[in-house]
Amino acid sequence: MADYAAVNRRHLIGRRRTLVTPEGVDLQLSLADGGQRVGAFLLDLVIMFAALIALSLSALAIVGAFGAEGANVGAIIWLLGFFLLRNFYFTLMEIGPRAATWGKRAVGIRVIARSGERLTADRVIARNLMREIEFYLPLSFLLYNLSAGISGGFTALAGLVWTLIFLLFPLFNKDRLRIGDLLAGTWVVKAPKRKLSVDTLTGESRAEHYRFTEAQLDVYGIYELQTLEQVLRDDQADSIASVAATIRHKIGAADEGWDRDFLVAYYDAARARMERGLLFGKRREDKFDRGS
Repeated sequence: MADYAAVNRRHLIGRRRTLVTPEGVDLQLSLADGGQRVGAFLLDLVIMFAALIALSLSALAIVGAFGAEGANVGAIIWLLGFFLLRNFYFTLMEIGPRAATWGKRAVGIRVIARSGERLTADRVIARNLMREIEFYLPLSFLLYNLSAGISGGFTALAGLVWTLIFLLFPLFNKDRLRIGDLLAGTWVVKAPKRKLSVDTLTGESRAEHYRFTEAQLDVYGIYELQTLEQVLRDDQADSIASVAATIRHKIGAADEGWDRDFLVAYYDAARARMERGLLFGKRREDKFDRGS
């Protein structure tokens, strides 16, 4: 039992990575393991397949309602839905604030930039364009040949090997990277769905002592607020102290101790202000965004 615990501990340490944010804060993150990545991908395929079934039923309903005249409309709706699912499902969901598809959210993982910067659209697009080569193209080739009755055993085997090489590639490198991750400079890390406790983000007791001006709350944007939330969730004393010192220096706040309470209060106030701004169409992606 002791030997197993030691091996498991080394395994966990081997998946830990340090990400340095633009503020110079070291965040300790855990890479997603192969099982999580494969599981998330399979869940996403099931979701896409279910969406295609729904599209097919909708197209058939249109044909049933309008007869031959509705056949073209039904076909257009199905093809458009298929095109959007294949090309934009992964990209649009990973560009969002959670940086994760529904499959990734279900298993508790997300995409981040290995540089520590905000995950940008070009990185997400790059990593997902590679999925065409990794999965969709060989699969499409196999299905086409099978439907045309021209697929031999060697062709099927070659397509299967091609797909497996790319699908299993994350299992054979220490950072669990897909080819798309190598190209885009991204990691897939664990992001367990943990609810923050009452005293973490609603700030009872000392957190209520802090008050911030509009100028102090305007220093950071969505990206930095997400980073602060991750620091509070991880609850690592060194990171909390470092982030608290950085924010105090940035906004000109006095150091009264109680770093965690200070961060809780700042997070709550900044999030509330940001949510109010979003109601009026104002969105700051990060501290460098001064557009609105």
